[in-house]
Amino acid sequence: MSKNISEMTILITAAASGIGSIMASELASKGATIIICDCDKEQLKTFSEQNPGVHAHETDIQDEQAVKKLFHWVKNEFKGLDALINNAGIAGPVSYLDQTDFSDWKNTLSVNLNGTFLCSKEAIPLLRNFGGGSIINIGSTSSLFGTPLRSAYSASKWALSGLTKTWAMEFGSDNIRVNSICPGSVNGERIENVIRQEATDRNISENAVRQAYLNQVSMQSFIDAEEIVGMIDYLLSPVAKKVSGQIIAIDGHTEGLSQIRIEKDGNI
Repeated sequence: MSKNISEMTILITAAASGIGSIMASELASKGATIIICDCDKEQLKTFSEQNPGVHAHETDIQDEQAVKKLFHWVKNEFKGLDALINNAGIAGPVSYLDQTDFSDWKNTLSVNLNGTFLCSKEAIPLLRNFGGGSIINIGSTSSLFGTPLRSAYSASKWALSGLTKTWAMEFGSDNIRVNSICPGSVNGERIENVIRQEATDRNISENAVRQAYLNQVSMQSFIDAEEIVGMIDYLLSPVAKKVSGQIIAIDGHTEGLSQIRIEKDGNI
């Protein structure tokens, strides 16, 4: 029989702040046993003070041994997992390809891709221990469209789509479902930083960039983190027990990710 969220043990990566922290607190409020990891010690401390019922661990998901240690603890403490939410990701450099540092490229792929690989690899045996479960990868509309000035980020998010479908095929017979949620621009500090950096790189106003982002979607608005949590609720629920290998956008319907046109003289 499929479990309800209140009966689940769920691990969320990079969940001490931002969207991940909202996922953790919302799912914990529904009665789930929540484990989070993050590499930011100060944010973990703040999160733990605000969410004393959540198990918080300092872990760099790029570090194979650190990931193994975390999942070894989960196995000893809980015997298995019902779900892994691969939320960890960084925005990466905002620049033209020929101005992108190789070190920034490698760091973006290391966090967004290697970390997801390592955590998912360690989670599979623990999901099997509980008779199956769910892996939810947090992608992006950049998983579906080319994204100017975001080569590293786009590459990592397209790769997540391929991994989602591949892992769904590999582990479907184990009753392990794998899906990817692809949010559009999410209201908050992260998208504001991206807008600020793109405005600097393009030598135009932040308002022009923000409006261009809004023009990319039919509904002319950014999304809220709670809308992502709503989709997670669905994917974890018994009614989604046959949903796997899906790339699900929550974005107000993206029409395209290249709305700003810059002439050679720098004018829009």
